[in-house]
Amino acid sequence: MTPQAILLTAITSLGANKLRAALTLLGIVIGIAAVISLLSIGRGVQDSITDRIQSLGTNLLFVRPGGTIEAGISGGQGSAGSLTLEDAYAIQDPELAPAVKLVAPQLSANGQIVAGRKNTFTQIAGVTPEYQFARDFTLAAGHFITATHVDRSSQVVVLGASVAEDLFGFRTPVGQTVRIQGRQFVVVGVLASKGGGVFGSFDDLVVVPISTVYNRLSSSLTTRGEVSIQSINVQAVDVESMDAAKEQVATVLRFRHRIIGDDDFTISSQQDTIETLEDTTNTFIVFLGTIAGISLLVGGIGIMNIMLVTVTERTREIGIRKAMGAKRRDIMFQFLSEASVLSLSGGSLGLGLGALVAWFLDDRLIGGQPFRTSFSGDFAVLALVVGAGIGLFFGIYPAMRAARLHPIDALRYE
Repeated sequence: MTPQAILLTAITSLGANKLRAALTLLGIVIGIAAVISLLSIGRGVQDSITDRIQSLGTNLLFVRPGGTIEAGISGGQGSAGSLTLEDAYAIQDPELAPAVKLVAPQLSANGQIVAGRKNTFTQIAGVTPEYQFARDFTLAAGHFITATHVDRSSQVVVLGASVAEDLFGFRTPVGQTVRIQGRQFVVVGVLASKGGGVFGSFDDLVVVPISTVYNRLSSSLTTRGEVSIQSINVQAVDVESMDAAKEQVATVLRFRHRIIGDDDFTISSQQDTIETLEDTTNTFIVFLGTIAGISLLVGGIGIMNIMLVTVTERTREIGIRKAMGAKRRDIMFQFLSEASVLSLSGGSLGLGLGALVAWFLDDRLIGGQPFRTSFSGDFAVLALVVGAGIGLFFGIYPAMRAARLHPIDALRYE
């Protein structure tokens, strides 16, 4: 038989029992649609996280203290007090680090912010004016921390968008006062909403002068009397200068810390963070696809079950075909084509349904946050390939069973 004749016969045979074929088809449709929609959700989460990190700038370096070792127990990155404010000022030297554009030291603390009868517990970031440009923050109202504020250890604060909303609602916070750890601060600005970050929301923080943090809120000094800080944000001149800036910053810190062995600090970039998160989210996407793939397995078993029933019902037909000269491969191709038509049709319909679900969920507000999905062409290829594979894999045994039937026994079957 020609391929066209085999395909036409398969469609005709499936059409003889439309309800059974439709129910079998439904299992594949649901399975493929689940895989496509969940993969689109996973890819959307990955793209959303990557875009948020890249929105902070692709030419950023993060310098953090190394780990500690106490009583033979190693602490994590950032647990050592090896970075100081003086280190940040040294990195700013254009002669020592010409590839560095901006340096923004950061000293963080946590505390309760009180405004009237309302309060919230949030992160307090002690920074310099350069922090706004290094982390690409914009203001919704007022102005940012100034050099004068840092010089005078002024008790002024810039509120994150969600903190401002929690404390003042729809009122204008600028010019109002809040209390941080019992001290009164004047609100001089409100940051524009920036959304969630890798380790939390950029909107759920308040920004104060770095000198105010170590003089009034959370003093942290080294044994030499220098101010210990948690991190230094370094902006390179451009993306091409990232490697040079990283090497120059490391050289300055090694010289200042008199390091001849292992570094007591770590330097990472936005790209390092993106790559790490992509590895993590890829695992997440594969996990989602595996979970959805279980429904595909069930659909495939449904195809095998129906094809076995079909072989039993059409035993006499198989005997007649063989008596008239049909070969084993003709019988096998006949039943394989029926299984493949079912699975490919289900794959195509499931692809359309999954893409529709992904489109419907894209940019929908769920829990007050925009939900993002990302459908791509490789998902379409995956759906069709998997659909064809299911048909071949689960249809091969019924087809072989049909092909092995002896024509005389088949003709005698009642």
